[in-house]
Amino acid sequence: MFRDNVEREYAGGGWIEVICGPMFSGKTEELIRRLKRAQIAKQKVEIFKPIIDTRYHEEQVVSHDANSIHSTPVESSSNIELLANDTRVVGIDEAQFFDEGIVDVCNNLANQGIRVIVAGLDLDYTGKPFGPMPNLLATAEYVTKLHAICTHTGQLAHFSYRIAEEEKRIMLGELDNYEPVSRSIFQSLMRKKKR
Repeated sequence: MFRDNVEREYAGGGWIEVICGPMFSGKTEELIRRLKRAQIAKQKVEIFKPIIDTRYHEEQVVSHDANSIHSTPVESSSNIELLANDTRVVGIDEAQFFDEGIVDVCNNLANQGIRVIVAGLDLDYTGKPFGPMPNLLATAEYVTKLHAICTHTGQLAHFSYRIAEEEKRIMLGELDNYEPVSRSIFQSLMRKKKR
């Protein structure tokens, strides 16, 4: 679990923090909170998101609770390394949408002494590991796994169930297309969908 001592005085070493979980678990909210704390500490912060994520705003990272922070939309992970000049903290939202190169980018930045904070879905709508997230989780020094609340049971939700009939892997959406559900509800809904 993430500890506030991670935000200790900068000593020249970088690291990677990953915030993961299903939709509606507060990943982006937590990312914004950590980045704003770094800004309050007068650390230079750069924030990036995939160019395809235009749900709330083209240039802002925005949480479901409408908290936001300015970001730079990028088409590929290699752009992040090029744009993260003279920075102490790099934030990356919706990491699951980036190419596999995001893992090397995060490691290269951390090796340069930069604190890298990444947020993303760990599982896709079918319950499978999503894009580069497994490798980011494996290489991160700190991992925070968040949970939403199941809309059926009120229990912890670990899965993002897609309500819409679309079968492509990447489909941006909100509560109109997805709902957070527990394991038992996810299994039940997936069985019904296969019938």
